[in-house]
Amino acid sequence: MPKGYVVGNLTVLDAEAYKPYAAAASAAIKQYGGTPLVRGGKCEIVEGEARMRQVVIEFESFEQAKTYFFSPEYQAARKLRFSISVGDLVVVEGA
Repeated sequence: MPKGYVVGNLTVLDAEAYKPYAAAASAAIKQYGGTPLVRGGKCEIVEGEARMRQVVIEFESFEQAKTYFFSPEYQAARKLRFSISVGDLVVVEGA
């Protein structure tokens, strides 16, 4: 069965205020069996448009990635992020 991924492309507007979101999201990731593969770190845009914070979280399936994203735990964490970041998140099936 192909794995599922949550992929984020974000701009964080307030790094200090982002910390409570990151902590709450990390707890939800763990609860739903996710493995962070990329969370921030050095980034260089080499083509097209992107934001400077990239996130890739691996789950055992596409359905499990969606379960995490739409979970009450992540939805509560997500609300913390709205006023301090902008970005795009997708759930995608892996190869």
